[in-house]
Amino acid sequence: MRKTLLPAVIIVTSIILIARIFYLQVIDETLKLKSENNAIKKVFDFPERGYIYDRNGKLLVANQPSYDIMVVPREIKDIDTTEFCSLLHITKAEFIKKIEKARVYSPMLPSVFLSQLNKAEYAAFQEKERKFEGFYTQKRSLRDYQVNFGANIFGFIRQVDESILKKNKYYNSGDLIGKQGVEQQYEEALRGIKGVKYLLRDKHNKIIGPYKNGEFDTIAQQGKDLTLTIDYELQKYGTELMVNKRGGIVAIEPKTGEILALVSAPTYDPALLVGRQRSKNYTALYNDSIAKPLYDRGLQAAYPPGSPFKIITGLIGLQEEVIDEQSTFYCNHGANFGRFMGCHCGLHTLQLNNGIYKSCNSYFGNTYKRTIEKYKDSYYSVDNWANHVKSFGLGQFLGTDMPIGSKGLVPSSKMYKKWYNGAKIRSSYIISNAIGQGEVLTSPIQLANMMATVANRGYYFTPHIVKNIKDQKLDKKFVTKHYTTIDKQYYEPVIQGLEDVYNYGTAAGFRVEGMKICGKTGTAENKIRVAGKTYQLKDHSIFVAFAPRDNPKIALAVFIENSGYGATWAGPIATLMLEKYINGTISRKDLETRMLNGSLEAEYQKIENIIFQRRTEPTKVRDSIEKTNIEIGEAKKEEEQA
Repeated sequence: MRKTLLPAVIIVTSIILIARIFYLQVIDETLKLKSENNAIKKVFDFPERGYIYDRNGKLLVANQPSYDIMVVPREIKDIDTTEFCSLLHITKAEFIKKIEKARVYSPMLPSVFLSQLNKAEYAAFQEKERKFEGFYTQKRSLRDYQVNFGANIFGFIRQVDESILKKNKYYNSGDLIGKQGVEQQYEEALRGIKGVKYLLRDKHNKIIGPYKNGEFDTIAQQGKDLTLTIDYELQKYGTELMVNKRGGIVAIEPKTGEILALVSAPTYDPALLVGRQRSKNYTALYNDSIAKPLYDRGLQAAYPPGSPFKIITGLIGLQEEVIDEQSTFYCNHGANFGRFMGCHCGLHTLQLNNGIYKSCNSYFGNTYKRTIEKYKDSYYSVDNWANHVKSFGLGQFLGTDMPIGSKGLVPSSKMYKKWYNGAKIRSSYIISNAIGQGEVLTSPIQLANMMATVANRGYYFTPHIVKNIKDQKLDKKFVTKHYTTIDKQYYEPVIQGLEDVYNYGTAAGFRVEGMKICGKTGTAENKIRVAGKTYQLKDHSIFVAFAPRDNPKIALAVFIENSGYGATWAGPIATLMLEKYINGTISRKDLETRMLNGSLEAEYQKIENIIFQRRTEPTKVRDSIEKTNIEIGEAKKEEEQA
């Protein structure tokens, strides 16, 4: 038995191996297709990317034809490089560099030699293509923007880099991929699926027909169309209002969480990042580290929220039962909390309602003081307060369907324990949190979501920018309600105070007849420190609102950098946006004219002068800059951190 076992195993194993080799080499053709076979040419058929529409069906992004010149380095034979370079308007040095790059990728596989030729360039090359063996043209489609705004929403298309090629086997050298915005977030849906044709070549390298009569060919599948939640008219209007200003506008439909407008200023025409000049234009935009047009201020910027944060301070005070609607505090041009917190109210005794519409620092400072001092354990008090704040979506990534964002900051006991070496936290130490001028940082989209939550009386949907994907369902998280820790009953008195901001308070000067708007003005201090010297810049202007009061259709937040009081710039712009969306027309032409024609460029020039001073100082002086609310870091670095 033992004598026959070993030979039997050897014979059976040999038969299996021979059968497998026969199958792979004779029957199964797929290995031939995967190999770098000289006789088989693999040609990709690139589908059109999906179209992008606004919420009402208006076409925003379409496609246009483009052509790439492809090269297979090993197949290049005896070409006239002088004629070739002259035809494509490149230098011989550029020719050599591109060939070397292609050879590094693969001597036997095609890669892009020159991308995005227009029709005239394509026609000129195609006429003489037969003279340049190893080169051929390949048709693609590029984006064709129907609007000149919304670049921060759409993103752009670029060639894949080495890191993507290593991670994702779908892409080949020269393929295009979405970067930033919905182009990146919804890349798999928008790109479609490439088709493949296998062509048979003879010994002279000439195409003689499809391999195996096209048995292994596949048909390209067009990308899926996207319908955005964005309202074209509102987005366009917001972009116009933000000309010569820096900041962001975010508008949300409270009952769905759909983003109606996402404006970042300054911005750029998305068409700049299409075609042969894309790289040059991108470099110019990227290197503008002052205005930062590639930086989405609506999603990425983190500002002190200022007085709009008093809304949350009041709601937490009601929930913790340290105040009620009748609780009164006296304001003597402010109040002393270990240090004096000034206020513009003057001499008043205030309750919740007029505390809100007069934006009284004394009232909300005392409310916050009671909240923090309610419990003996000061660290528990801080975390209890922080949990209330976070239930509004602050201090965290909201989970939007955009690939970038800012977490903001809601301070915790852990943070303060480190700051104060474990000592008891006194309310006077952190009293500035009461009025949004402490450690709290928020992005415009977080504040817009906060107002949507107040408008809904205690819940929100995760903000999102895609309304529908053709033949595909949206993620369930976008239709899931998130509830705050504040009971519904406490919202009504706060909402009444917000409505009275327009009736009697800081927004009375730009109320709209017949519209019940609930809003809150705010300012955020803005300083920059250079070489040991502090520069006081103009405050950021902030406004948050929703309308109408009952059955609200829109909630928004507006941030205008370095522009002063909330009622000066952000309030009027917010009011115009609300009226535009709800009524479709503007009755306050005085506000509209002032906002459309207004410019803050002189104020921004002051900042540029300070930064220029920093750049011309020695390194040690440059390094002494300690803080700025105008984040000047590189756009790419900020995106990676987000």
